[in-house]
Amino acid sequence: MKTVVAIRHVPFEGLGSFAAVLSEHGYKLRYMEAATDNLSPLVLDPPEILIVLGGPIGAYELKSYPFLALEQEIIRKRMSEELPTLGVCLGAQLLAAAAGAHVYPGDRKELGWGSLDLTTRGEASCLAPLDGVQVLHWHEDTFTMPEGALRLASTSACRNQAFQLGCSLGLQFHPEVTARGLEAWFVGHATEISATDGVSVESLRADTELYASELEVAGPKCLEFWLDEVS
Repeated sequence: MKTVVAIRHVPFEGLGSFAAVLSEHGYKLRYMEAATDNLSPLVLDPPEILIVLGGPIGAYELKSYPFLALEQEIIRKRMSEELPTLGVCLGAQLLAAAAGAHVYPGDRKELGWGSLDLTTRGEASCLAPLDGVQVLHWHEDTFTMPEGALRLASTSACRNQAFQLGCSLGLQFHPEVTARGLEAWFVGHATEISATDGVSVESLRADTELYASELEVAGPKCLEFWLDEVS
């Protein structure tokens, strides 16, 4: 059976709506915990698809979180072998870093629901189902565009929201979230939410009620299109 490994950095940031799509496409899914599992086997025995998920740390914090260096090594090797790799939020930043780009704190935090500005390339990519759809943004760090990568989307707050580099796809935003799953985020990220001006659990929940149902349809379509591209 084809396998997908999802590297998870915090327990409540999982695959969300993506999990069902992967199962429907015949993939066996396995989570690995970045901080506690031994990721080394992923170097020599890579899965068909690797998905690197989000988390509240920086891709450049290698001294504090040494496993990030191994994640970048794993991603770099996959890129050299042209193996499909998807990075979401922190995962996208790790993809960018592995490709030689600079990851750094942005000018301001982007936390909440908002639409994407797809580039011409993005409109013709797997991101097409997200055109006009509100997605969840939850990051402060950003990155320079890796050499040879195609920019697929931007926002006013963050120029590099999505990129494609060979079989690798980096998404700074979260297309995988569900309304139910975000309730765990509201608890797990309570301190960050309370420290962010203009944001509250109540406002996030209200926007989630407005926008999540559309994303729960469009996000899986985006993944399906990407799977078709790399299969």
